[in-house]
Amino acid sequence: MKTPKAESSVDLHSVLVQNLGLAIAEGTLAPHSILRLDELEAQHHVSRSVVREAARVLSSKGMLESRRRLGTVVQPEEGWNLYDPQVIRWRLASSRRLEQLRALNELRGAIEPQAARLAAERASWDAGSDLVSQAARLWAAGQRGDDDEFLRLDIEFHASVLQASGNPMFSQLHNLVAEVLTGRTEHGLMPHLPHHEALQLHVDVASAIQRGEADAAHAAMSRIVEQSTEEMGDIWSSYHQQAEAGNRAEL
Repeated sequence: MKTPKAESSVDLHSVLVQNLGLAIAEGTLAPHSILRLDELEAQHHVSRSVVREAARVLSSKGMLESRRRLGTVVQPEEGWNLYDPQVIRWRLASSRRLEQLRALNELRGAIEPQAARLAAERASWDAGSDLVSQAARLWAAGQRGDDDEFLRLDIEFHASVLQASGNPMFSQLHNLVAEVLTGRTEHGLMPHLPHHEALQLHVDVASAIQRGEADAAHAAMSRIVEQSTEEMGDIWSSYHQQAEAGNRAEL
């Protein structure tokens, strides 16, 4: 009979990074608190090398800092790399989820409409046609309630618009947009079936880009981001109203 393999140092490292990152994002590990490496070893049952490597990764994200005579210090949020996909995921998993999503959507509102405008001015007819095709597949997935396929296509569509802008700095923000869309879905802040307006707006963006109508592309993408923020706020409020009603019923 084979004995189960011991958990690898890579797995232990990943788990520790995840646990510490979530704790810092939530505030369980408060800003300016000091982490003792020996205590982390004992608490998480890992070696010193695993703890040091996890601390190094989190330091590279601005969440920890090693200081002489003090040790490893938890950093306040303003020092974090807020564009790092892992940091985004940890913040989305925290109790400040809606605040994080709103901040990300505000960033999207500053970038994606302009990317759509530039795409209408710069994209080739073939690139515009590809976007129209993507919007059609997105519509179909939304109509049949295929959540996984809808999310995949939604991420693909927004990445394509950013790329079609012809601005490589916009294009590199596709991972950030993907994390927003994924986090919104994973944390239940997406309608079970996408609203008809949202589906139509994606078609409008693609069609405007294909026709070279910059103002129309900008306006439709702006509305997509605005609607996303509105939907998240409505779902969040409804969830908390139901929870409060349930608590009152238990009294």
